[in-house]
Amino acid sequence: MAEELIIPNKTLSKQEQYAALLPQIEALLHGEPNLMANTANMVAALKQAFNFFWVGFYFVDGDELVLGPFQGPVACTRIKYSKGVCGAAWQQAKTIVVPNVDEFPGHIACSSLSKSEIVVPVIVDGNVVAVLDADSDTLNDFDATDAENLEKTVQFLIPSFNR
Repeated sequence: MAEELIIPNKTLSKQEQYAALLPQIEALLHGEPNLMANTANMVAALKQAFNFFWVGFYFVDGDELVLGPFQGPVACTRIKYSKGVCGAAWQQAKTIVVPNVDEFPGHIACSSLSKSEIVVPVIVDGNVVAVLDADSDTLNDFDATDAENLEKTVQFLIPSFNR
């Protein structure tokens, strides 16, 4: 299955890339109950398809987010509630798109090469249980198309959290 995933394709629009990728991620996760396996495969598929600078999950653990499966350079291991973009998305329970991370108050710079970011909360039974974080080394790389489609993508994980 992995070799069937789309690779970055500049001839397709971003929406077309997501439209091709989402069913593949859904099929990849279908029937697999293990949360770590599913999040690992999801970030690998996203990295392969979009070549994000960094993409991964942080899981709620008490008053912190703790690093989970990711693809990219070494990352911050723990993030406090409401701190940085990830903590703000957790606190607000909503997707946050940051065109320029240097302009986000309290941004946590795990890498100085990160220029823009999107964080999508994973909400189960009304509670944020994790966040999907993607960083780009290009300014203004994320938009409403990413927000809408990454929100759909994390929905595939809900059964893994309910086990």
